[in-house]
Parts: sequence; C-alpha cells; structure tokens
Amino acid sequence: MSVAAIGALYAGATLTAMLSGIPIAFALGAVALVFMLAFMPGASLDTVAQNVYEEMASITLLSIPLFILKGAAIGRSKAGQDLYSAMHAWMHRIPGGLGIANVFACALFAAMAGSSPATCSAIGSAGIPEMRKRGYSPGFAAGIIAAGGTLGILLPPSITMILYAVAAEQSLGRLFLAGIGPGLLLVGLFAAWSVYRFRHEYQVAKAAYAAGGPASPILAEERYSMSERFSTLPRVLPFVVLLTGVMVALYGGYATPSETAGLGGLLALGLIAIIYGVWRTKDVGPILTATLRESTMLMLIIGMSLLYAYVMSYLHISQAAAAAIVAMQLSPWLLLLTILALVIALGFFLPPVSIILMTAPIILPPLKAAGFDLVWFGVVMTITMEMGLIHPPVGLNIFVIKNIAPDIPLSDIIWGTLPFVILMAVAILVLCLVPGIAMWLPDTLLPTTR
Repeated sequence: MSVAAIGALYAGATLTAMLSGIPIAFALGAVALVFMLAFMPGASLDTVAQNVYEEMASITLLSIPLFILKGAAIGRSKAGQDLYSAMHAWMHRIPGGLGIANVFACALFAAMAGSSPATCSAIGSAGIPEMRKRGYSPGFAAGIIAAGGTLGILLPPSITMILYAVAAEQSLGRLFLAGIGPGLLLVGLFAAWSVYRFRHEYQVAKAAYAAGGPASPILAEERYSMSERFSTLPRVLPFVVLLTGVMVALYGGYATPSETAGLGGLLALGLIAIIYGVWRTKDVGPILTATLRESTMLMLIIGMSLLYAYVMSYLHISQAAAAAIVAMQLSPWLLLLTILALVIALGFFLPPVSIILMTAPIILPPLKAAGFDLVWFGVVMTITMEMGLIHPPVGLNIFVIKNIAPDIPLSDIIWGTLPFVILMAVAILVLCLVPGIAMWLPDTLLPTTR
C-alpha cells in the first residue's frame, strides 16, 4: 500500500476516533496501536512503553505538573477576586474601565497561573456579575473574560509553549520571552475594543434614557477614594512579586524552567497559606488532587500524542506530507497562511496540546525550509490556537463561561467572543508586518527580507 493511502487511512481513523467521543488520549493511542499492528513489525509493540518513556523523559516536560500546581494554588484561592477588585478600583474612572480592569486582571492572572480555563473561572466568577450589575451586556461581559482567558497559553509560563518547545526543539526561555510582546499587544487590542464597545453601549443607554426609558446602571458613576484604592493592594502585591521573582529567576539565568516552576509552585502554596490561611489538609488536599488529576490527564495526552507522531513518522506519513507541501512550491507567506488555516480548522475539534504534537512533524520542516524562524512561528501558532479556545463549536473557554454564568445564552457568549477572534487575527497580521514584536527578532529571520 502506498504512503499516501496509509496516510489517508491514518487521518480517517483519527477523525473517526475523535468524533466517536473517546477521550483524546485513548483515541490517539488506539489509532497508533492499530496501525502498528497492521503496518509495522510485530516486535514494535514490545517497544511501545520504551518509546513513550524515552519521548517523555524530558526535563522540560517536568515543568508542566509544577506549573499546574502553581496555577491550582492560585486559582483555588481568592487571589483572582482580589486582583480583579484592585484593578477595578484603579481603573474605574476610565471609560470602559471595568472591562479594561478585567482584561488586565486576566493577563496578570494568566501570567501567574498559566492556564486559560483557570483564568476564565477565577476572574470571570467575580468579573462577569460585576460587569452585568453595572449595565454591560451579557455577551460583552462574557466575551471579555473568554478572550482574556486565552492569554494563559501565550504569556509565560505557558504549558502550550512548553510543548511547542519540545516538539520544535527550540529554547523554552526564548519562547517564553517571545510571548511577552505579542501578549501585551493582545492586551492593548482587547482593552481598546472594551473602550469602544463600552462607549457604544453607553450611548445607546443614554439615548434610551433621554427617550423616557429607565436609567441603565451603565450610566451611573462610581468613585473610589485613594485610601480605598490603596487598601486593595496588600493582597495583590505578593502575587505580583511572585510573578516578577519567577520571571527574574528564569530570564536572569538563575534557574532552569523546571527549577523555576518548582520555585513558583512552592511560593504560591506559601502565599495562599499566609494570605488566605489555606494550609490545613482539608484546604490543600483539593489543590493537590486537582493538580494530580490535570497533570495525569495532560501527560497521558502528551504520551499518546508522541506515540501517535512516532507511528506517523515510522510509516513516513509526516515526511511524505511535508514533502508534498514543499512540492506545492507555495510562496513563503502563502505557505504560512495555508498552515495557519489548517491550525484554525483543527481548532474546531482539538485542544492546543494535540494540535501541536500531531502537526509539528508535518508543518515545521516546510516552514523552516521557507526561512521562517520557528520561535516566531511558535508565537503566531499560539495566537492562532487561542482563537480555537473561543470559537465554536468546541471553544473550551466558551463552555467555561457558560458554566460560571449559566443564565447567559450560548449564542450571546459566541457573538460576544467573535470581535476578539478578529482582534487576534489582526495581531497575527501585525506580527507578520512587524516580527520584532516577538522577542524583538531581527527581520532577517523572516523570508520577507530575502
């Protein structure tokens, strides 16, 4: 049987397994094992455990459960609510300041926790009710939190970036640093949209009131004294210091990513014990249980994805697909557009973890041959996968928002997130025009300057 035919069967079997409702890890593992039985030597089955172990025996992957521990510790405390309250108190005078406060709170919490769902849940549980109480439309409030939560996979420490570093064999520290500029760009775009949309809703409410309708809460003005503003800081500053310390330790060369993750996890546990009194077994137990559960699930997906990629490579499917892409002789930017369209399509069905590990063997060689810097592409790919977290049909953050605000119709949440999907596309375009935003990369690393 030809490689093309085997590849088509492999893709069809994968799609069938995914759509059957089988958990992703078991679906990928089952497809890999079936094709090992059918097309590989029988002895290859004896090496499954060894292959998976060798692929996962990476010091970089060790940082994943440690960063998850750090995120669980912060996410299961009241740190998110306190962070949100502080941001709101300091930004309430700006038009749309409440929306901007939620965007900044999401960004800071994402940088501390490294998880998009955790950010949505922690900030959204406080932010969405407050925005709605002050007259923000339900879709607008939901869209801000859903989009802000996606920053968790771009701003360091990002588990998605860790996996990309492993798959692309790139420096994790360089990838983390490369995500900061684009992350700030997205924060700025989200904040600008919040101001624009607030002014629109404010004018609509003002016109309705002038026409004799009821006064919307969005028209009310809030005031915080300086003492009230400063009173919000004591509980927030330790976590900002934690974030700063972790970044200094990592980028200053004082600790490896894994050591930094361990340091961050221990400091996060220490802070919630001191600030919120979370130190008893009954309090810490759920944090450790959640860490173990999420880490096990994620590592199982990683292991089965690596086995899936190994089988794909052994059968020359990935090499043939990469060669076919190169043979199309697309221009570098058309090649990039085609690959990003593929990532968007996969985002309808798969989480970022699976997309990276399944597609890396296919898409990275042609991109490297075309002259693209793989660190820069890692940032662009991450933003593209962020879009998948908030676009239907299976945008994870959409369902997180639906869970914490069940009275908001799903259609309102989806319409509220669509402007942010467009803003992410704008950010990708900006990164293509000004690649130096990502880690201040020199233009010579991109094919436009050839």
